[in-house]
Amino acid sequence: MTKKERPRPQKLSVYLYIPNIVGYMRVLLNCVAFAVCFSNKTLFSLLYFFSFCCDAVDGWCARRFNQVSTFGAVLDMVTDRVSTACLLVVLSQVYRPSLVFLSLLALDIASHWLQMYSTFLAGKSSHKDVKDSTSWLFRLYYGNRIFMCYCCVSCEVLYIILLLIAKNQTENLLNVVVSTLTQISPLSLLLALTIFGWSMKQTVNIIQMKTAADVCVLYDIENQQKKP
Repeated sequence: MTKKERPRPQKLSVYLYIPNIVGYMRVLLNCVAFAVCFSNKTLFSLLYFFSFCCDAVDGWCARRFNQVSTFGAVLDMVTDRVSTACLLVVLSQVYRPSLVFLSLLALDIASHWLQMYSTFLAGKSSHKDVKDSTSWLFRLYYGNRIFMCYCCVSCEVLYIILLLIAKNQTENLLNVVVSTLTQISPLSLLLALTIFGWSMKQTVNIIQMKTAADVCVLYDIENQQKKP
């Protein structure tokens, strides 16, 4: 007696996976948050950070309910990148020089896009598979969830703090950061901790972009060598 084949999930059912619904909620939260980012910074910070925390919730739901999907993974990454990009654009309107935040935006998008594309070229199933990397920091970032979480949380919290402590839309970034750090307070300690995690994340982004670019170049070289 042959076993009955398991029914294939319908297209609509994948859209309605629990982790994907959480992803839609994250998008909605971010839309509301950015709608009030200048008029109500406190509400923005709460909504934005809650949406960020839901990133861990949708991953847990995907594993708990066996609803891991390619669509969900893409939705998750796109939501992460777009929300961070929007916050960096907001900060570029508040601080001078604005080029600092626009450069961070470009680095974030470029490094993750190249990493995803190089993963596809290398035939790997996950962009987090960096066991063959020669960089210990790169391996540590993707191999240790605690360190990765610290770096990611530091980035988002740092950006939120910078928005909250800005008094007007023509602030000098260096002056604000230095003046806050020199004050002996819980805020200055939190700012110092987030700056360190942020610096680790940006270093990883640079390594990731260079490593991914090398994979693309090596792929081109191998293809050229195969040609008669």
